[in-house]
Formats: sequence, structure tokens, C-alpha cells
Amino acid sequence: MLAAALVALFAGVAIGAGDDDAPTVREVREVVGTPAAQTPQPTATPEPQPVDDLSLKQQVGQLIVLRFQGTTAPKYVRDALTSRWTSGVILFKDNITSPDQLKRLTRSLRRASPDATPIISTDQEGGDIRRIEWAPPAVGQARQVPGRDAKAAAQALKAHGLNVTLAPVADVPTVSGSAMAGRAFSTDPAKAAAATKAAVEGWRAGGVAATAKHFPGLGGATTNTDFGSASIAGAPTDADLAPFKAAIAAKVPLIMSSNARYPRLDPDRIAGQSSPILEGLLRDQLQYEGVVITDSIEAKSVRATGSVEQIAVRSVRAGNDIVLTTGQGSWLRAYRALLAEAKRSKAFRERVRTSAARVLELQMRLS
Repeated sequence: MLAAALVALFAGVAIGAGDDDAPTVREVREVVGTPAAQTPQPTATPEPQPVDDLSLKQQVGQLIVLRFQGTTAPKYVRDALTSRWTSGVILFKDNITSPDQLKRLTRSLRRASPDATPIISTDQEGGDIRRIEWAPPAVGQARQVPGRDAKAAAQALKAHGLNVTLAPVADVPTVSGSAMAGRAFSTDPAKAAAATKAAVEGWRAGGVAATAKHFPGLGGATTNTDFGSASIAGAPTDADLAPFKAAIAAKVPLIMSSNARYPRLDPDRIAGQSSPILEGLLRDQLQYEGVVITDSIEAKSVRATGSVEQIAVRSVRAGNDIVLTTGQGSWLRAYRALLAEAKRSKAFRERVRTSAARVLELQMRLS
């Protein structure tokens, strides 16, 4: 480029001056040299990603966690795990009767999924919300020593074959009669944030992935969204977000989206179906990079928004990576709806791929 510029400069001078003594192009090249030929740079080929080894059906399957009845895994559950039409399960009290039975159950779930570590999850907040009754924490979050008790609980869950807990509650009760009052760490945002961070780290130290819930905060709701709809005016506040920011700083692997409405951010949709909340606030502003999971889509506040099929598609389109199904047959209805939408829409197919990649990354870290 320098040589060409000089040639052009000297040629311009010669033309403008009309001087017979002006240097020729050959003479200029003798001074500045001949420019080296430009070698085209090869276009970089994107490195293959593990998610691309999965079929579309399997990618869609990574976006579903299912629930089943009984103390043994039914054949359809084992088949779904083998085919990778689900990424894992959630266990409730009716699935658990004794330490030996639970170990047998989780072993059978793992055997059914030879190509990936399945998500085997439960709610183990402590106190009343404790599916494995003989495992810690024995008391609710307000009375816990967060890091110590979370680590002890994680060790107990891991010993029984579980690898994900749907805890801790990161909500800060901000109103009288808050539905989260009996489940939160504290009404003080700073204390709740410190406890949430310690709990996330404690669960990790014990070998279990934690889930901070319910984003962007349910502390201002007086109705439990499992039993009715809730709308929280003015939320989320700095107080609501403080524990989630602490959890993100602690690299929490999962965050659960709330089933309440937050009119200040999205007047039309619950948080679990809101792109402004999950993409705009959680991903873009708070820079969260982990897995986002819905709360149960069987909750009354969710079922009021549409059918299982509509809810599943809206939840993934909004930014959830996993749809948590807890009703009879819901997982298959959700799966079919997600697959149909992925086949129909290229944009949705890309959304599925992105979420499946996040879930796979989580599974690779589970034990």
C-alpha cells in the first residue's frame, strides 16, 4: 500500500508539473521496493461443539426435566433418559422412602443414561421444604449457618445419588405477609445476599449444584404462585436483586425463574415467560451465563397463562434453558411442542441449540 501510494504521489506530481524529469514508476519502485503479494487469510472454521453431536430431538430433550410417580423409575422414564429426550428428573417425597431405596432409584436413573450424567434433583431448602427427610438442613434457611449446612446437605444428597438441589431461596421478604417469609434467609438484603453466596459455595463444596430462586425475587408477593397468581408492583428493587447478584458472583450453576408478574419490567407476562426479565435483566444486565430453569409449569399462576404446549414454548423463547414439568404426562406434551416449534422456526431452533449447550455444560460438571 505504501508503494502504491508513493507511485500515485509521484505520478500525480509528474502529471501536475508537466516536468520531463519526473521519476518513472520503475525508478520509484527501485527506491521503495515492490510490495509483497497479499496472501488471502483462510476463513476460520468454527470448532465443533458437543451440542452438535446431538440430533434435534436430543437437543430438545435437554430442555426438559420430568417428574414421575412411585419409588422406582418407570420404563418410559428410563427410555427417555436413554434416548436423551429428557435431561433428568425431579424427585418428590412420594419417590423417596428410605436411604437404600433412594440409592437404588438413583442408580437405575444413572444406568439409563449412559451417554450423559442425568440431572437428579430435588427441593432441599431445609425445614418444611425438605424432600429427603433424614438429610440436612433440619431447620429453615433463617436458622441455618448457610455455608456449613449447605455443604452437609450436599454431602448427604450426593451420597444418595442426587446432584442438583433446587435451593437456596434467594428471595428477600419485603412486605407484611410475604409468601416467602418462612423460607428466606433474612429480610435484610445484605444478610440475605451474604447467606445466598455462602450457601451456593457450600453446596458446591459438597458436590451438588445449587439453584438460586425465584428470579427476580418473590419477596414482595403475598400469594404463593403454586396456588394463585401474583403481581409485584415496583419490583424488582435493589433489595430483591442483591442475593441474585451475590449468587451470580459465586458462579451459581442454576437460577430458577419466578412465576409472578413484574409490571414495571413486563406488564403482560410472568417472569418465566418474559424476555425483558430473563434476557434483558438476567443475561444482559447481570451477565449471568449459567442455566435458567422454570419453576414448576403446573403452578396455578402458570397454568392460568395457557396450555402446557404454549407454556413450554413461551418459556424457552423467553430465555429459560430447562422447562420443569411436574404433572402427569406434561413432559411429553412439552417435548412435542418444543420439537414442533424447533422444526418450524429456525430462530427457535437456534434458541434450542443454545440452551441445550448450556445444559450439556452443566451435565459435564455434575457427578
